[in-house]
Amino acid sequence: MSADLSAARALLFAREPRFAAIEERAGPLPWRTRPRGFPGLLRTLCGQQISNQAAGAIWRRLSALPGALTPEGLLALDDAALCGTAGLSRPKALHARALARACLEGVLDLEALSGADDEAAVAMLCRVRGIGPWTAEVHLLFAEQRPDIFPAGDIALANAARHLLSLDARPAPRALAAMAEAWSPARSLAARLLWHHWRHVTGRPLVEDP
Repeated sequence: MSADLSAARALLFAREPRFAAIEERAGPLPWRTRPRGFPGLLRTLCGQQISNQAAGAIWRRLSALPGALTPEGLLALDDAALCGTAGLSRPKALHARALARACLEGVLDLEALSGADDEAAVAMLCRVRGIGPWTAEVHLLFAEQRPDIFPAGDIALANAARHLLSLDARPAPRALAAMAEAWSPARSLAARLLWHHWRHVTGRPLVEDP
């Protein structure tokens, strides 16, 4: 375990001891990552508003298409490939093309993300049609490996927080974001542990995170 992760665990467990028991019940936390840049962001876009299993199946088909993991190559693919073969919905195919064009036209400079703070990085990503805060934050958490990101609009995180913390109801995104402020600067670890907890509680198979 890296020194940074060890420190994050110590801080998080001190502020909310119930996090410390998650791995005792659910097993070791799998450390999921995604590639930086266009492929990783495209993968996250594929996972919007669908189950992890469905997103994984679509991603496997999409990534097998020649050229799909570069902006130029993706724009060369027609709907028969993106929607028919890969299984993207038509709106997501439009959003994938919008992302590819934004990268090629300089509207989105993915290499510049590393020099921006978290708020600015989210804003940069959200300039692209089809990318909202959830997509931006999940990309920053898994691909950019930022330590203090919490996608408060994620329903699974809200359900996990309700269960782990014995809340009366699933917290709304704003309430969940306010709650997570207490876990800063280790909110990314908190999110990973909550996803891990919810997988265990629901008995879902261990697949890639959102």
